Amino acid sequence: MVVYSFYIFDRHAECIYKKKWAPRPTSNGSKSQQSNGLPDGASQPKALSAEDDAKLIFGTVFSLRNMVSKLGGEDDRFISYRTGHYKLHYYETPTSLKFVMVTDTKTNNLRIVLHQIYVSLYVEFVVKNPLSPIEHPGGIGVNCEMFELGVEQFVVCLFRVAFLVD
Repeated sequence: MVVYSFYIFDRHAECIYKKKWAPRPTSNGSKSQQSNGLPDGASQPKALSAEDDAKLIFGTVFSLRNMVSKLGGEDDRFISYRTGHYKLHYYETPTSLKFVMVTDTKTNNLRIVLHQIYVSLYVEFVVKNPLSPIEHPGGIGVNCEMFELGVEQFVVCLFRVAFLVD
C-alpha cells in the first residue's frame, strides 16, 4: 500500500494541514507519444501548486459528498472513491473537520484510520493544546510539531511507506 497525501480541511473550506509522501501517478496511455511521453503537439502540463492541489481535492470531496447526500438520503455517507490511479478516503468529524487521505487503488477503506488520526492525534495534540488556535483563519494551518510527528509515525507504522522529501 502506498500513501500519496493527507489533508485536513476546516469547516470554512480552508486546508489547515497537508502532507505529501509520494507523488500521485499520472496516466500516459496514449498511443502517439513523443519522447517526453506526451501526445504529438501537446505541451508539458504544469504541476499544480500545493494550494491548488488542496483546492482541487476539497472541491472533489465537496461535490461528491453533496451528490451522495442528495441521491442516497440522510443515512448514506460519502466514504471514498476510486479512480484508475488512486483512491481517496474521507472522514468528517461532528465539528465539520474533513480528513482526506489519498492512497493507491489496492488500499481498503481507511475511514477507521482517519477516525483514529482525529481522535488519537488531532484531538490530543491540536485541540487540547492551549497554544493552538481554535479557528484557522486565512489558511493558517496546524502548527504543532507533536501532531506532525505523530501523523508521520502513525502512517509509517500502518503502511510502512518510505517518506519522500516534500
